[in-house]
Amino acid sequence: MTAGETSPSRDGVVVLTEAARRRSFAVISHPDAGKSTLTEALALHAKAIREAGRADGKAGKRTVSDWMDMEQARGISITSAALEFTYRDAVINLVDTPGHADFSEDTYRVLSAVDAAVMLVDAAKGLEVQTMKLFAVCKHRGIPLITVINKWDRPGKDALELMDEIQERTGLTPTPLTWPVGIGGDFRGVLDRRTGEYTRFTRTAGGTTIAPEEHMGPEAALEREGEAWATAVEESELLEASGADHDDETFRSGMTTPVLFGSAVQNFGVHALLDVLVDIAPSPTPRVTVTGDTRAIDAPFSAFVFKMQAGMDTAHRDRLAFARICSGVFDRGMVVTSARTGRPFATKYAQQVFGRERSIVDTAYPGDVIGLVNAANLRVGDTLYLDKLVEFPPLPTFAPEHFAVMRAKDVSKYKQFQRGVMQLGAEGVVQVLRSDLRGDQAPVLAAVGPMQFEVAEHRMGTEFNSPVTLDRLQYEIALRTTPEWVADLNAQLGVEVLQREDGEYLALFPDRWRVTSVRNRLPDAVLEPLVAT
Repeated sequence: MTAGETSPSRDGVVVLTEAARRRSFAVISHPDAGKSTLTEALALHAKAIREAGRADGKAGKRTVSDWMDMEQARGISITSAALEFTYRDAVINLVDTPGHADFSEDTYRVLSAVDAAVMLVDAAKGLEVQTMKLFAVCKHRGIPLITVINKWDRPGKDALELMDEIQERTGLTPTPLTWPVGIGGDFRGVLDRRTGEYTRFTRTAGGTTIAPEEHMGPEAALEREGEAWATAVEESELLEASGADHDDETFRSGMTTPVLFGSAVQNFGVHALLDVLVDIAPSPTPRVTVTGDTRAIDAPFSAFVFKMQAGMDTAHRDRLAFARICSGVFDRGMVVTSARTGRPFATKYAQQVFGRERSIVDTAYPGDVIGLVNAANLRVGDTLYLDKLVEFPPLPTFAPEHFAVMRAKDVSKYKQFQRGVMQLGAEGVVQVLRSDLRGDQAPVLAAVGPMQFEVAEHRMGTEFNSPVTLDRLQYEIALRTTPEWVADLNAQLGVEVLQREDGEYLALFPDRWRVTSVRNRLPDAVLEPLVAT
């Protein structure tokens, strides 16, 4: 068999069987809701790691997903990290979205690569701003949501109040699978609404190890917990009377959201979440192509690149492309084709990623995320395929709201500066805008959130050995335009037109008033909004 061919013995049934084992999901939440802690706890319970770390390092150990030095210094997630591990008979592909307050395009792109999402809600704060933004993206993409009420070991809102909030603000009907025994801050365990049994939790030192679970029937639970159990049963019966019971069809169609209660930092309820993911989360389904057709799971290999990342291996400074497999079987060494360029791409150095750690991957299936090394010719959104041409829709580019001019502090390091700017643009850390007037020495960086500038500045100095200065610009709005309108728009007061690296022309404005003014002066000018969701 030559490189690039697919073994006939694994076509059809085996590919479908392996794909059915896959569960690919992301964890979404507002900053500080416990997302990285939950990611770590999931890996711990799946026995992928021996001891759970904390994003803030308070447990004495860092999380495996927050691998950047800047993440470890601040105790937050900045990049998306991919973790793959097995649990029961399932292969779990968990993509941990950035958790900082600024909104990065990286967050949106991750959601294109998953089949489900876990919405993590702080028991005391409820649904917060970034949670709702991410929920909107999930809803737009038709991604089913499992909700976890986190930090129930601390004082928080009433459980029924949280259910009302979820329904009112998301439009989803919450269908709790577990219900807390004890109020927030006095977490005894949970009532399993499907079996009627009680799962009692025991705290562990620092929450670094798996919390022991004790299972007992309703009578034993009542004898042990008394009024707290009776209250939980009564509230569960109220939920049942209102029709708040789980149904697979309404969950997968985006009408309901199963709910679990727990405490990630104490490892309470994490096993239950893993079981729910395996039992009810969808496995990969056929993907829609640019032609409107669907790519069958057992069709020849295809995948799309949803993230680029450099600097994961400080010894080699290589560039890694994260690709989500959509169909067929992947064999390391196969030669695939890039739909954008038509050029072949050899996969000799394909790797499985676990945070910063890597291992060679020989075979992978739909739903898996693989890392392709030395991917200098690949870009975010590229489709890779075997056999006949297939192309998936491009990933959307979002409207930047922050702009800054980047300049090298040391002009003698211009090559390092150029290489760094090109890399950051290719990864999607920032959008890089240029014009003849500003020149290549002073590109304009455009970002969805201002922390992306901090990440860019940090990486330029540490990874590319070219310290830079950033001067913020007073623009707030970017609209797409066409080459024939560049001169007229540049002539308007307070307006500047720059070209993005993908060839698009963006007109930058300081505020909505200026946009309205220019549209009145140039009613025929092409000024189109960029994708926002």
